[in-house]
Amino acid sequence: MLQPRICRFQPSRLGRALLSARTYAQVQAIDIKPPPSLQPTVAADGGVLKQEGSRKEKFTPLRTYKPRTPGLRHLKRPANDHLWQGRPYLRLTLARKGQHLGGRNNTGRVTVRHRGGGHKRRIRIVDYKRYLPGKHVVDRIEYDPNRSAHLALITRLATGEKSYIVAADGMKAGDEVESYRTGLPKELIASMGGGIDPGMLAAKTAARGNCLPIRMVPLGSQVYNVGSKTKGGGVFCRSAGTYAIIVNKEEVERVKGTEVKSVIIRLQSGEIRKVAADACCTIGVASNPQSHFTSLGKAGRSRWLGKRPEVRGLAMNAADHPHGGGRGKSKGNVHPVSPWGTPAKGGYKTRHKRNKHTFLVQDRPRNQGKRRSK
Repeated sequence: MLQPRICRFQPSRLGRALLSARTYAQVQAIDIKPPPSLQPTVAADGGVLKQEGSRKEKFTPLRTYKPRTPGLRHLKRPANDHLWQGRPYLRLTLARKGQHLGGRNNTGRVTVRHRGGGHKRRIRIVDYKRYLPGKHVVDRIEYDPNRSAHLALITRLATGEKSYIVAADGMKAGDEVESYRTGLPKELIASMGGGIDPGMLAAKTAARGNCLPIRMVPLGSQVYNVGSKTKGGGVFCRSAGTYAIIVNKEEVERVKGTEVKSVIIRLQSGEIRKVAADACCTIGVASNPQSHFTSLGKAGRSRWLGKRPEVRGLAMNAADHPHGGGRGKSKGNVHPVSPWGTPAKGGYKTRHKRNKHTFLVQDRPRNQGKRRSK
């Protein structure tokens, strides 16, 4: 006869209460209330609001599906119900050419591996520089198949001109954004009493989605789409959920007063960068921060993205990889290398140290290493 399994877990509060009670009457007398986090929230009209799930579901809302097919069993997507469901603004798109090449050059040889296929796309023209001044209104938030972050279609109120920008996390249709790269407007200076107060200036300009020179951003702020030079657009922190933190501002003394020479930022990788004082940046965090929690669910979705499968070098033929060939499963008794013969382990240095104490191989004297002729 099979014996029932005995639960080895420690009894919960409800279990301890039931085990400590001796009679059924004592059990009925116990008043057990759920914790505040599990109690239903009553709305103003008497209805019950939707309960929030666990901490993971609260901060990373992912959409899962019933496993009607094997491809839906492991599929997870961010719940982005606020995205535009229609087509993009066609005047700001270009046809993507060369998509069918599959990583091959003009001679037909594969120069970039693991590329091929993919769904047809159109390239969105994104404004990374944001030189146009004045107020802009966000029309909608769109999905872009060419990047992990979302795009915002904005309209300039003065001229009605439309453009795409990288959307900030929390940005929605109807928000107003502005760029201060070309200077401060007269109305803003007049609102501060005719002068520039750093505190009031930061309070009026450092809003989510606004683009301004990085020297105007307060210390400790989160910015994305950060540039490195005075002219040009953003080059750092443009993918989903990325941002940089303003760490320090290097100031120099001038005749007219103190001037910011450069700004030091810290990237999410911990890298410290020094950028120009007039480099552009956008306040906030790049949109779609739940992007890295996505699970494709099946190999076909990876092919839709234009990614071909990766194969181990050990499983290839000898003509295709240095690790390939041999009878059966054999490592070949060779050190691990790349497909082009570069050692993959052992501290092999792949960069040359260019300074006055060292020189490259091609800079050696011609008679070095050769036997002198008599």
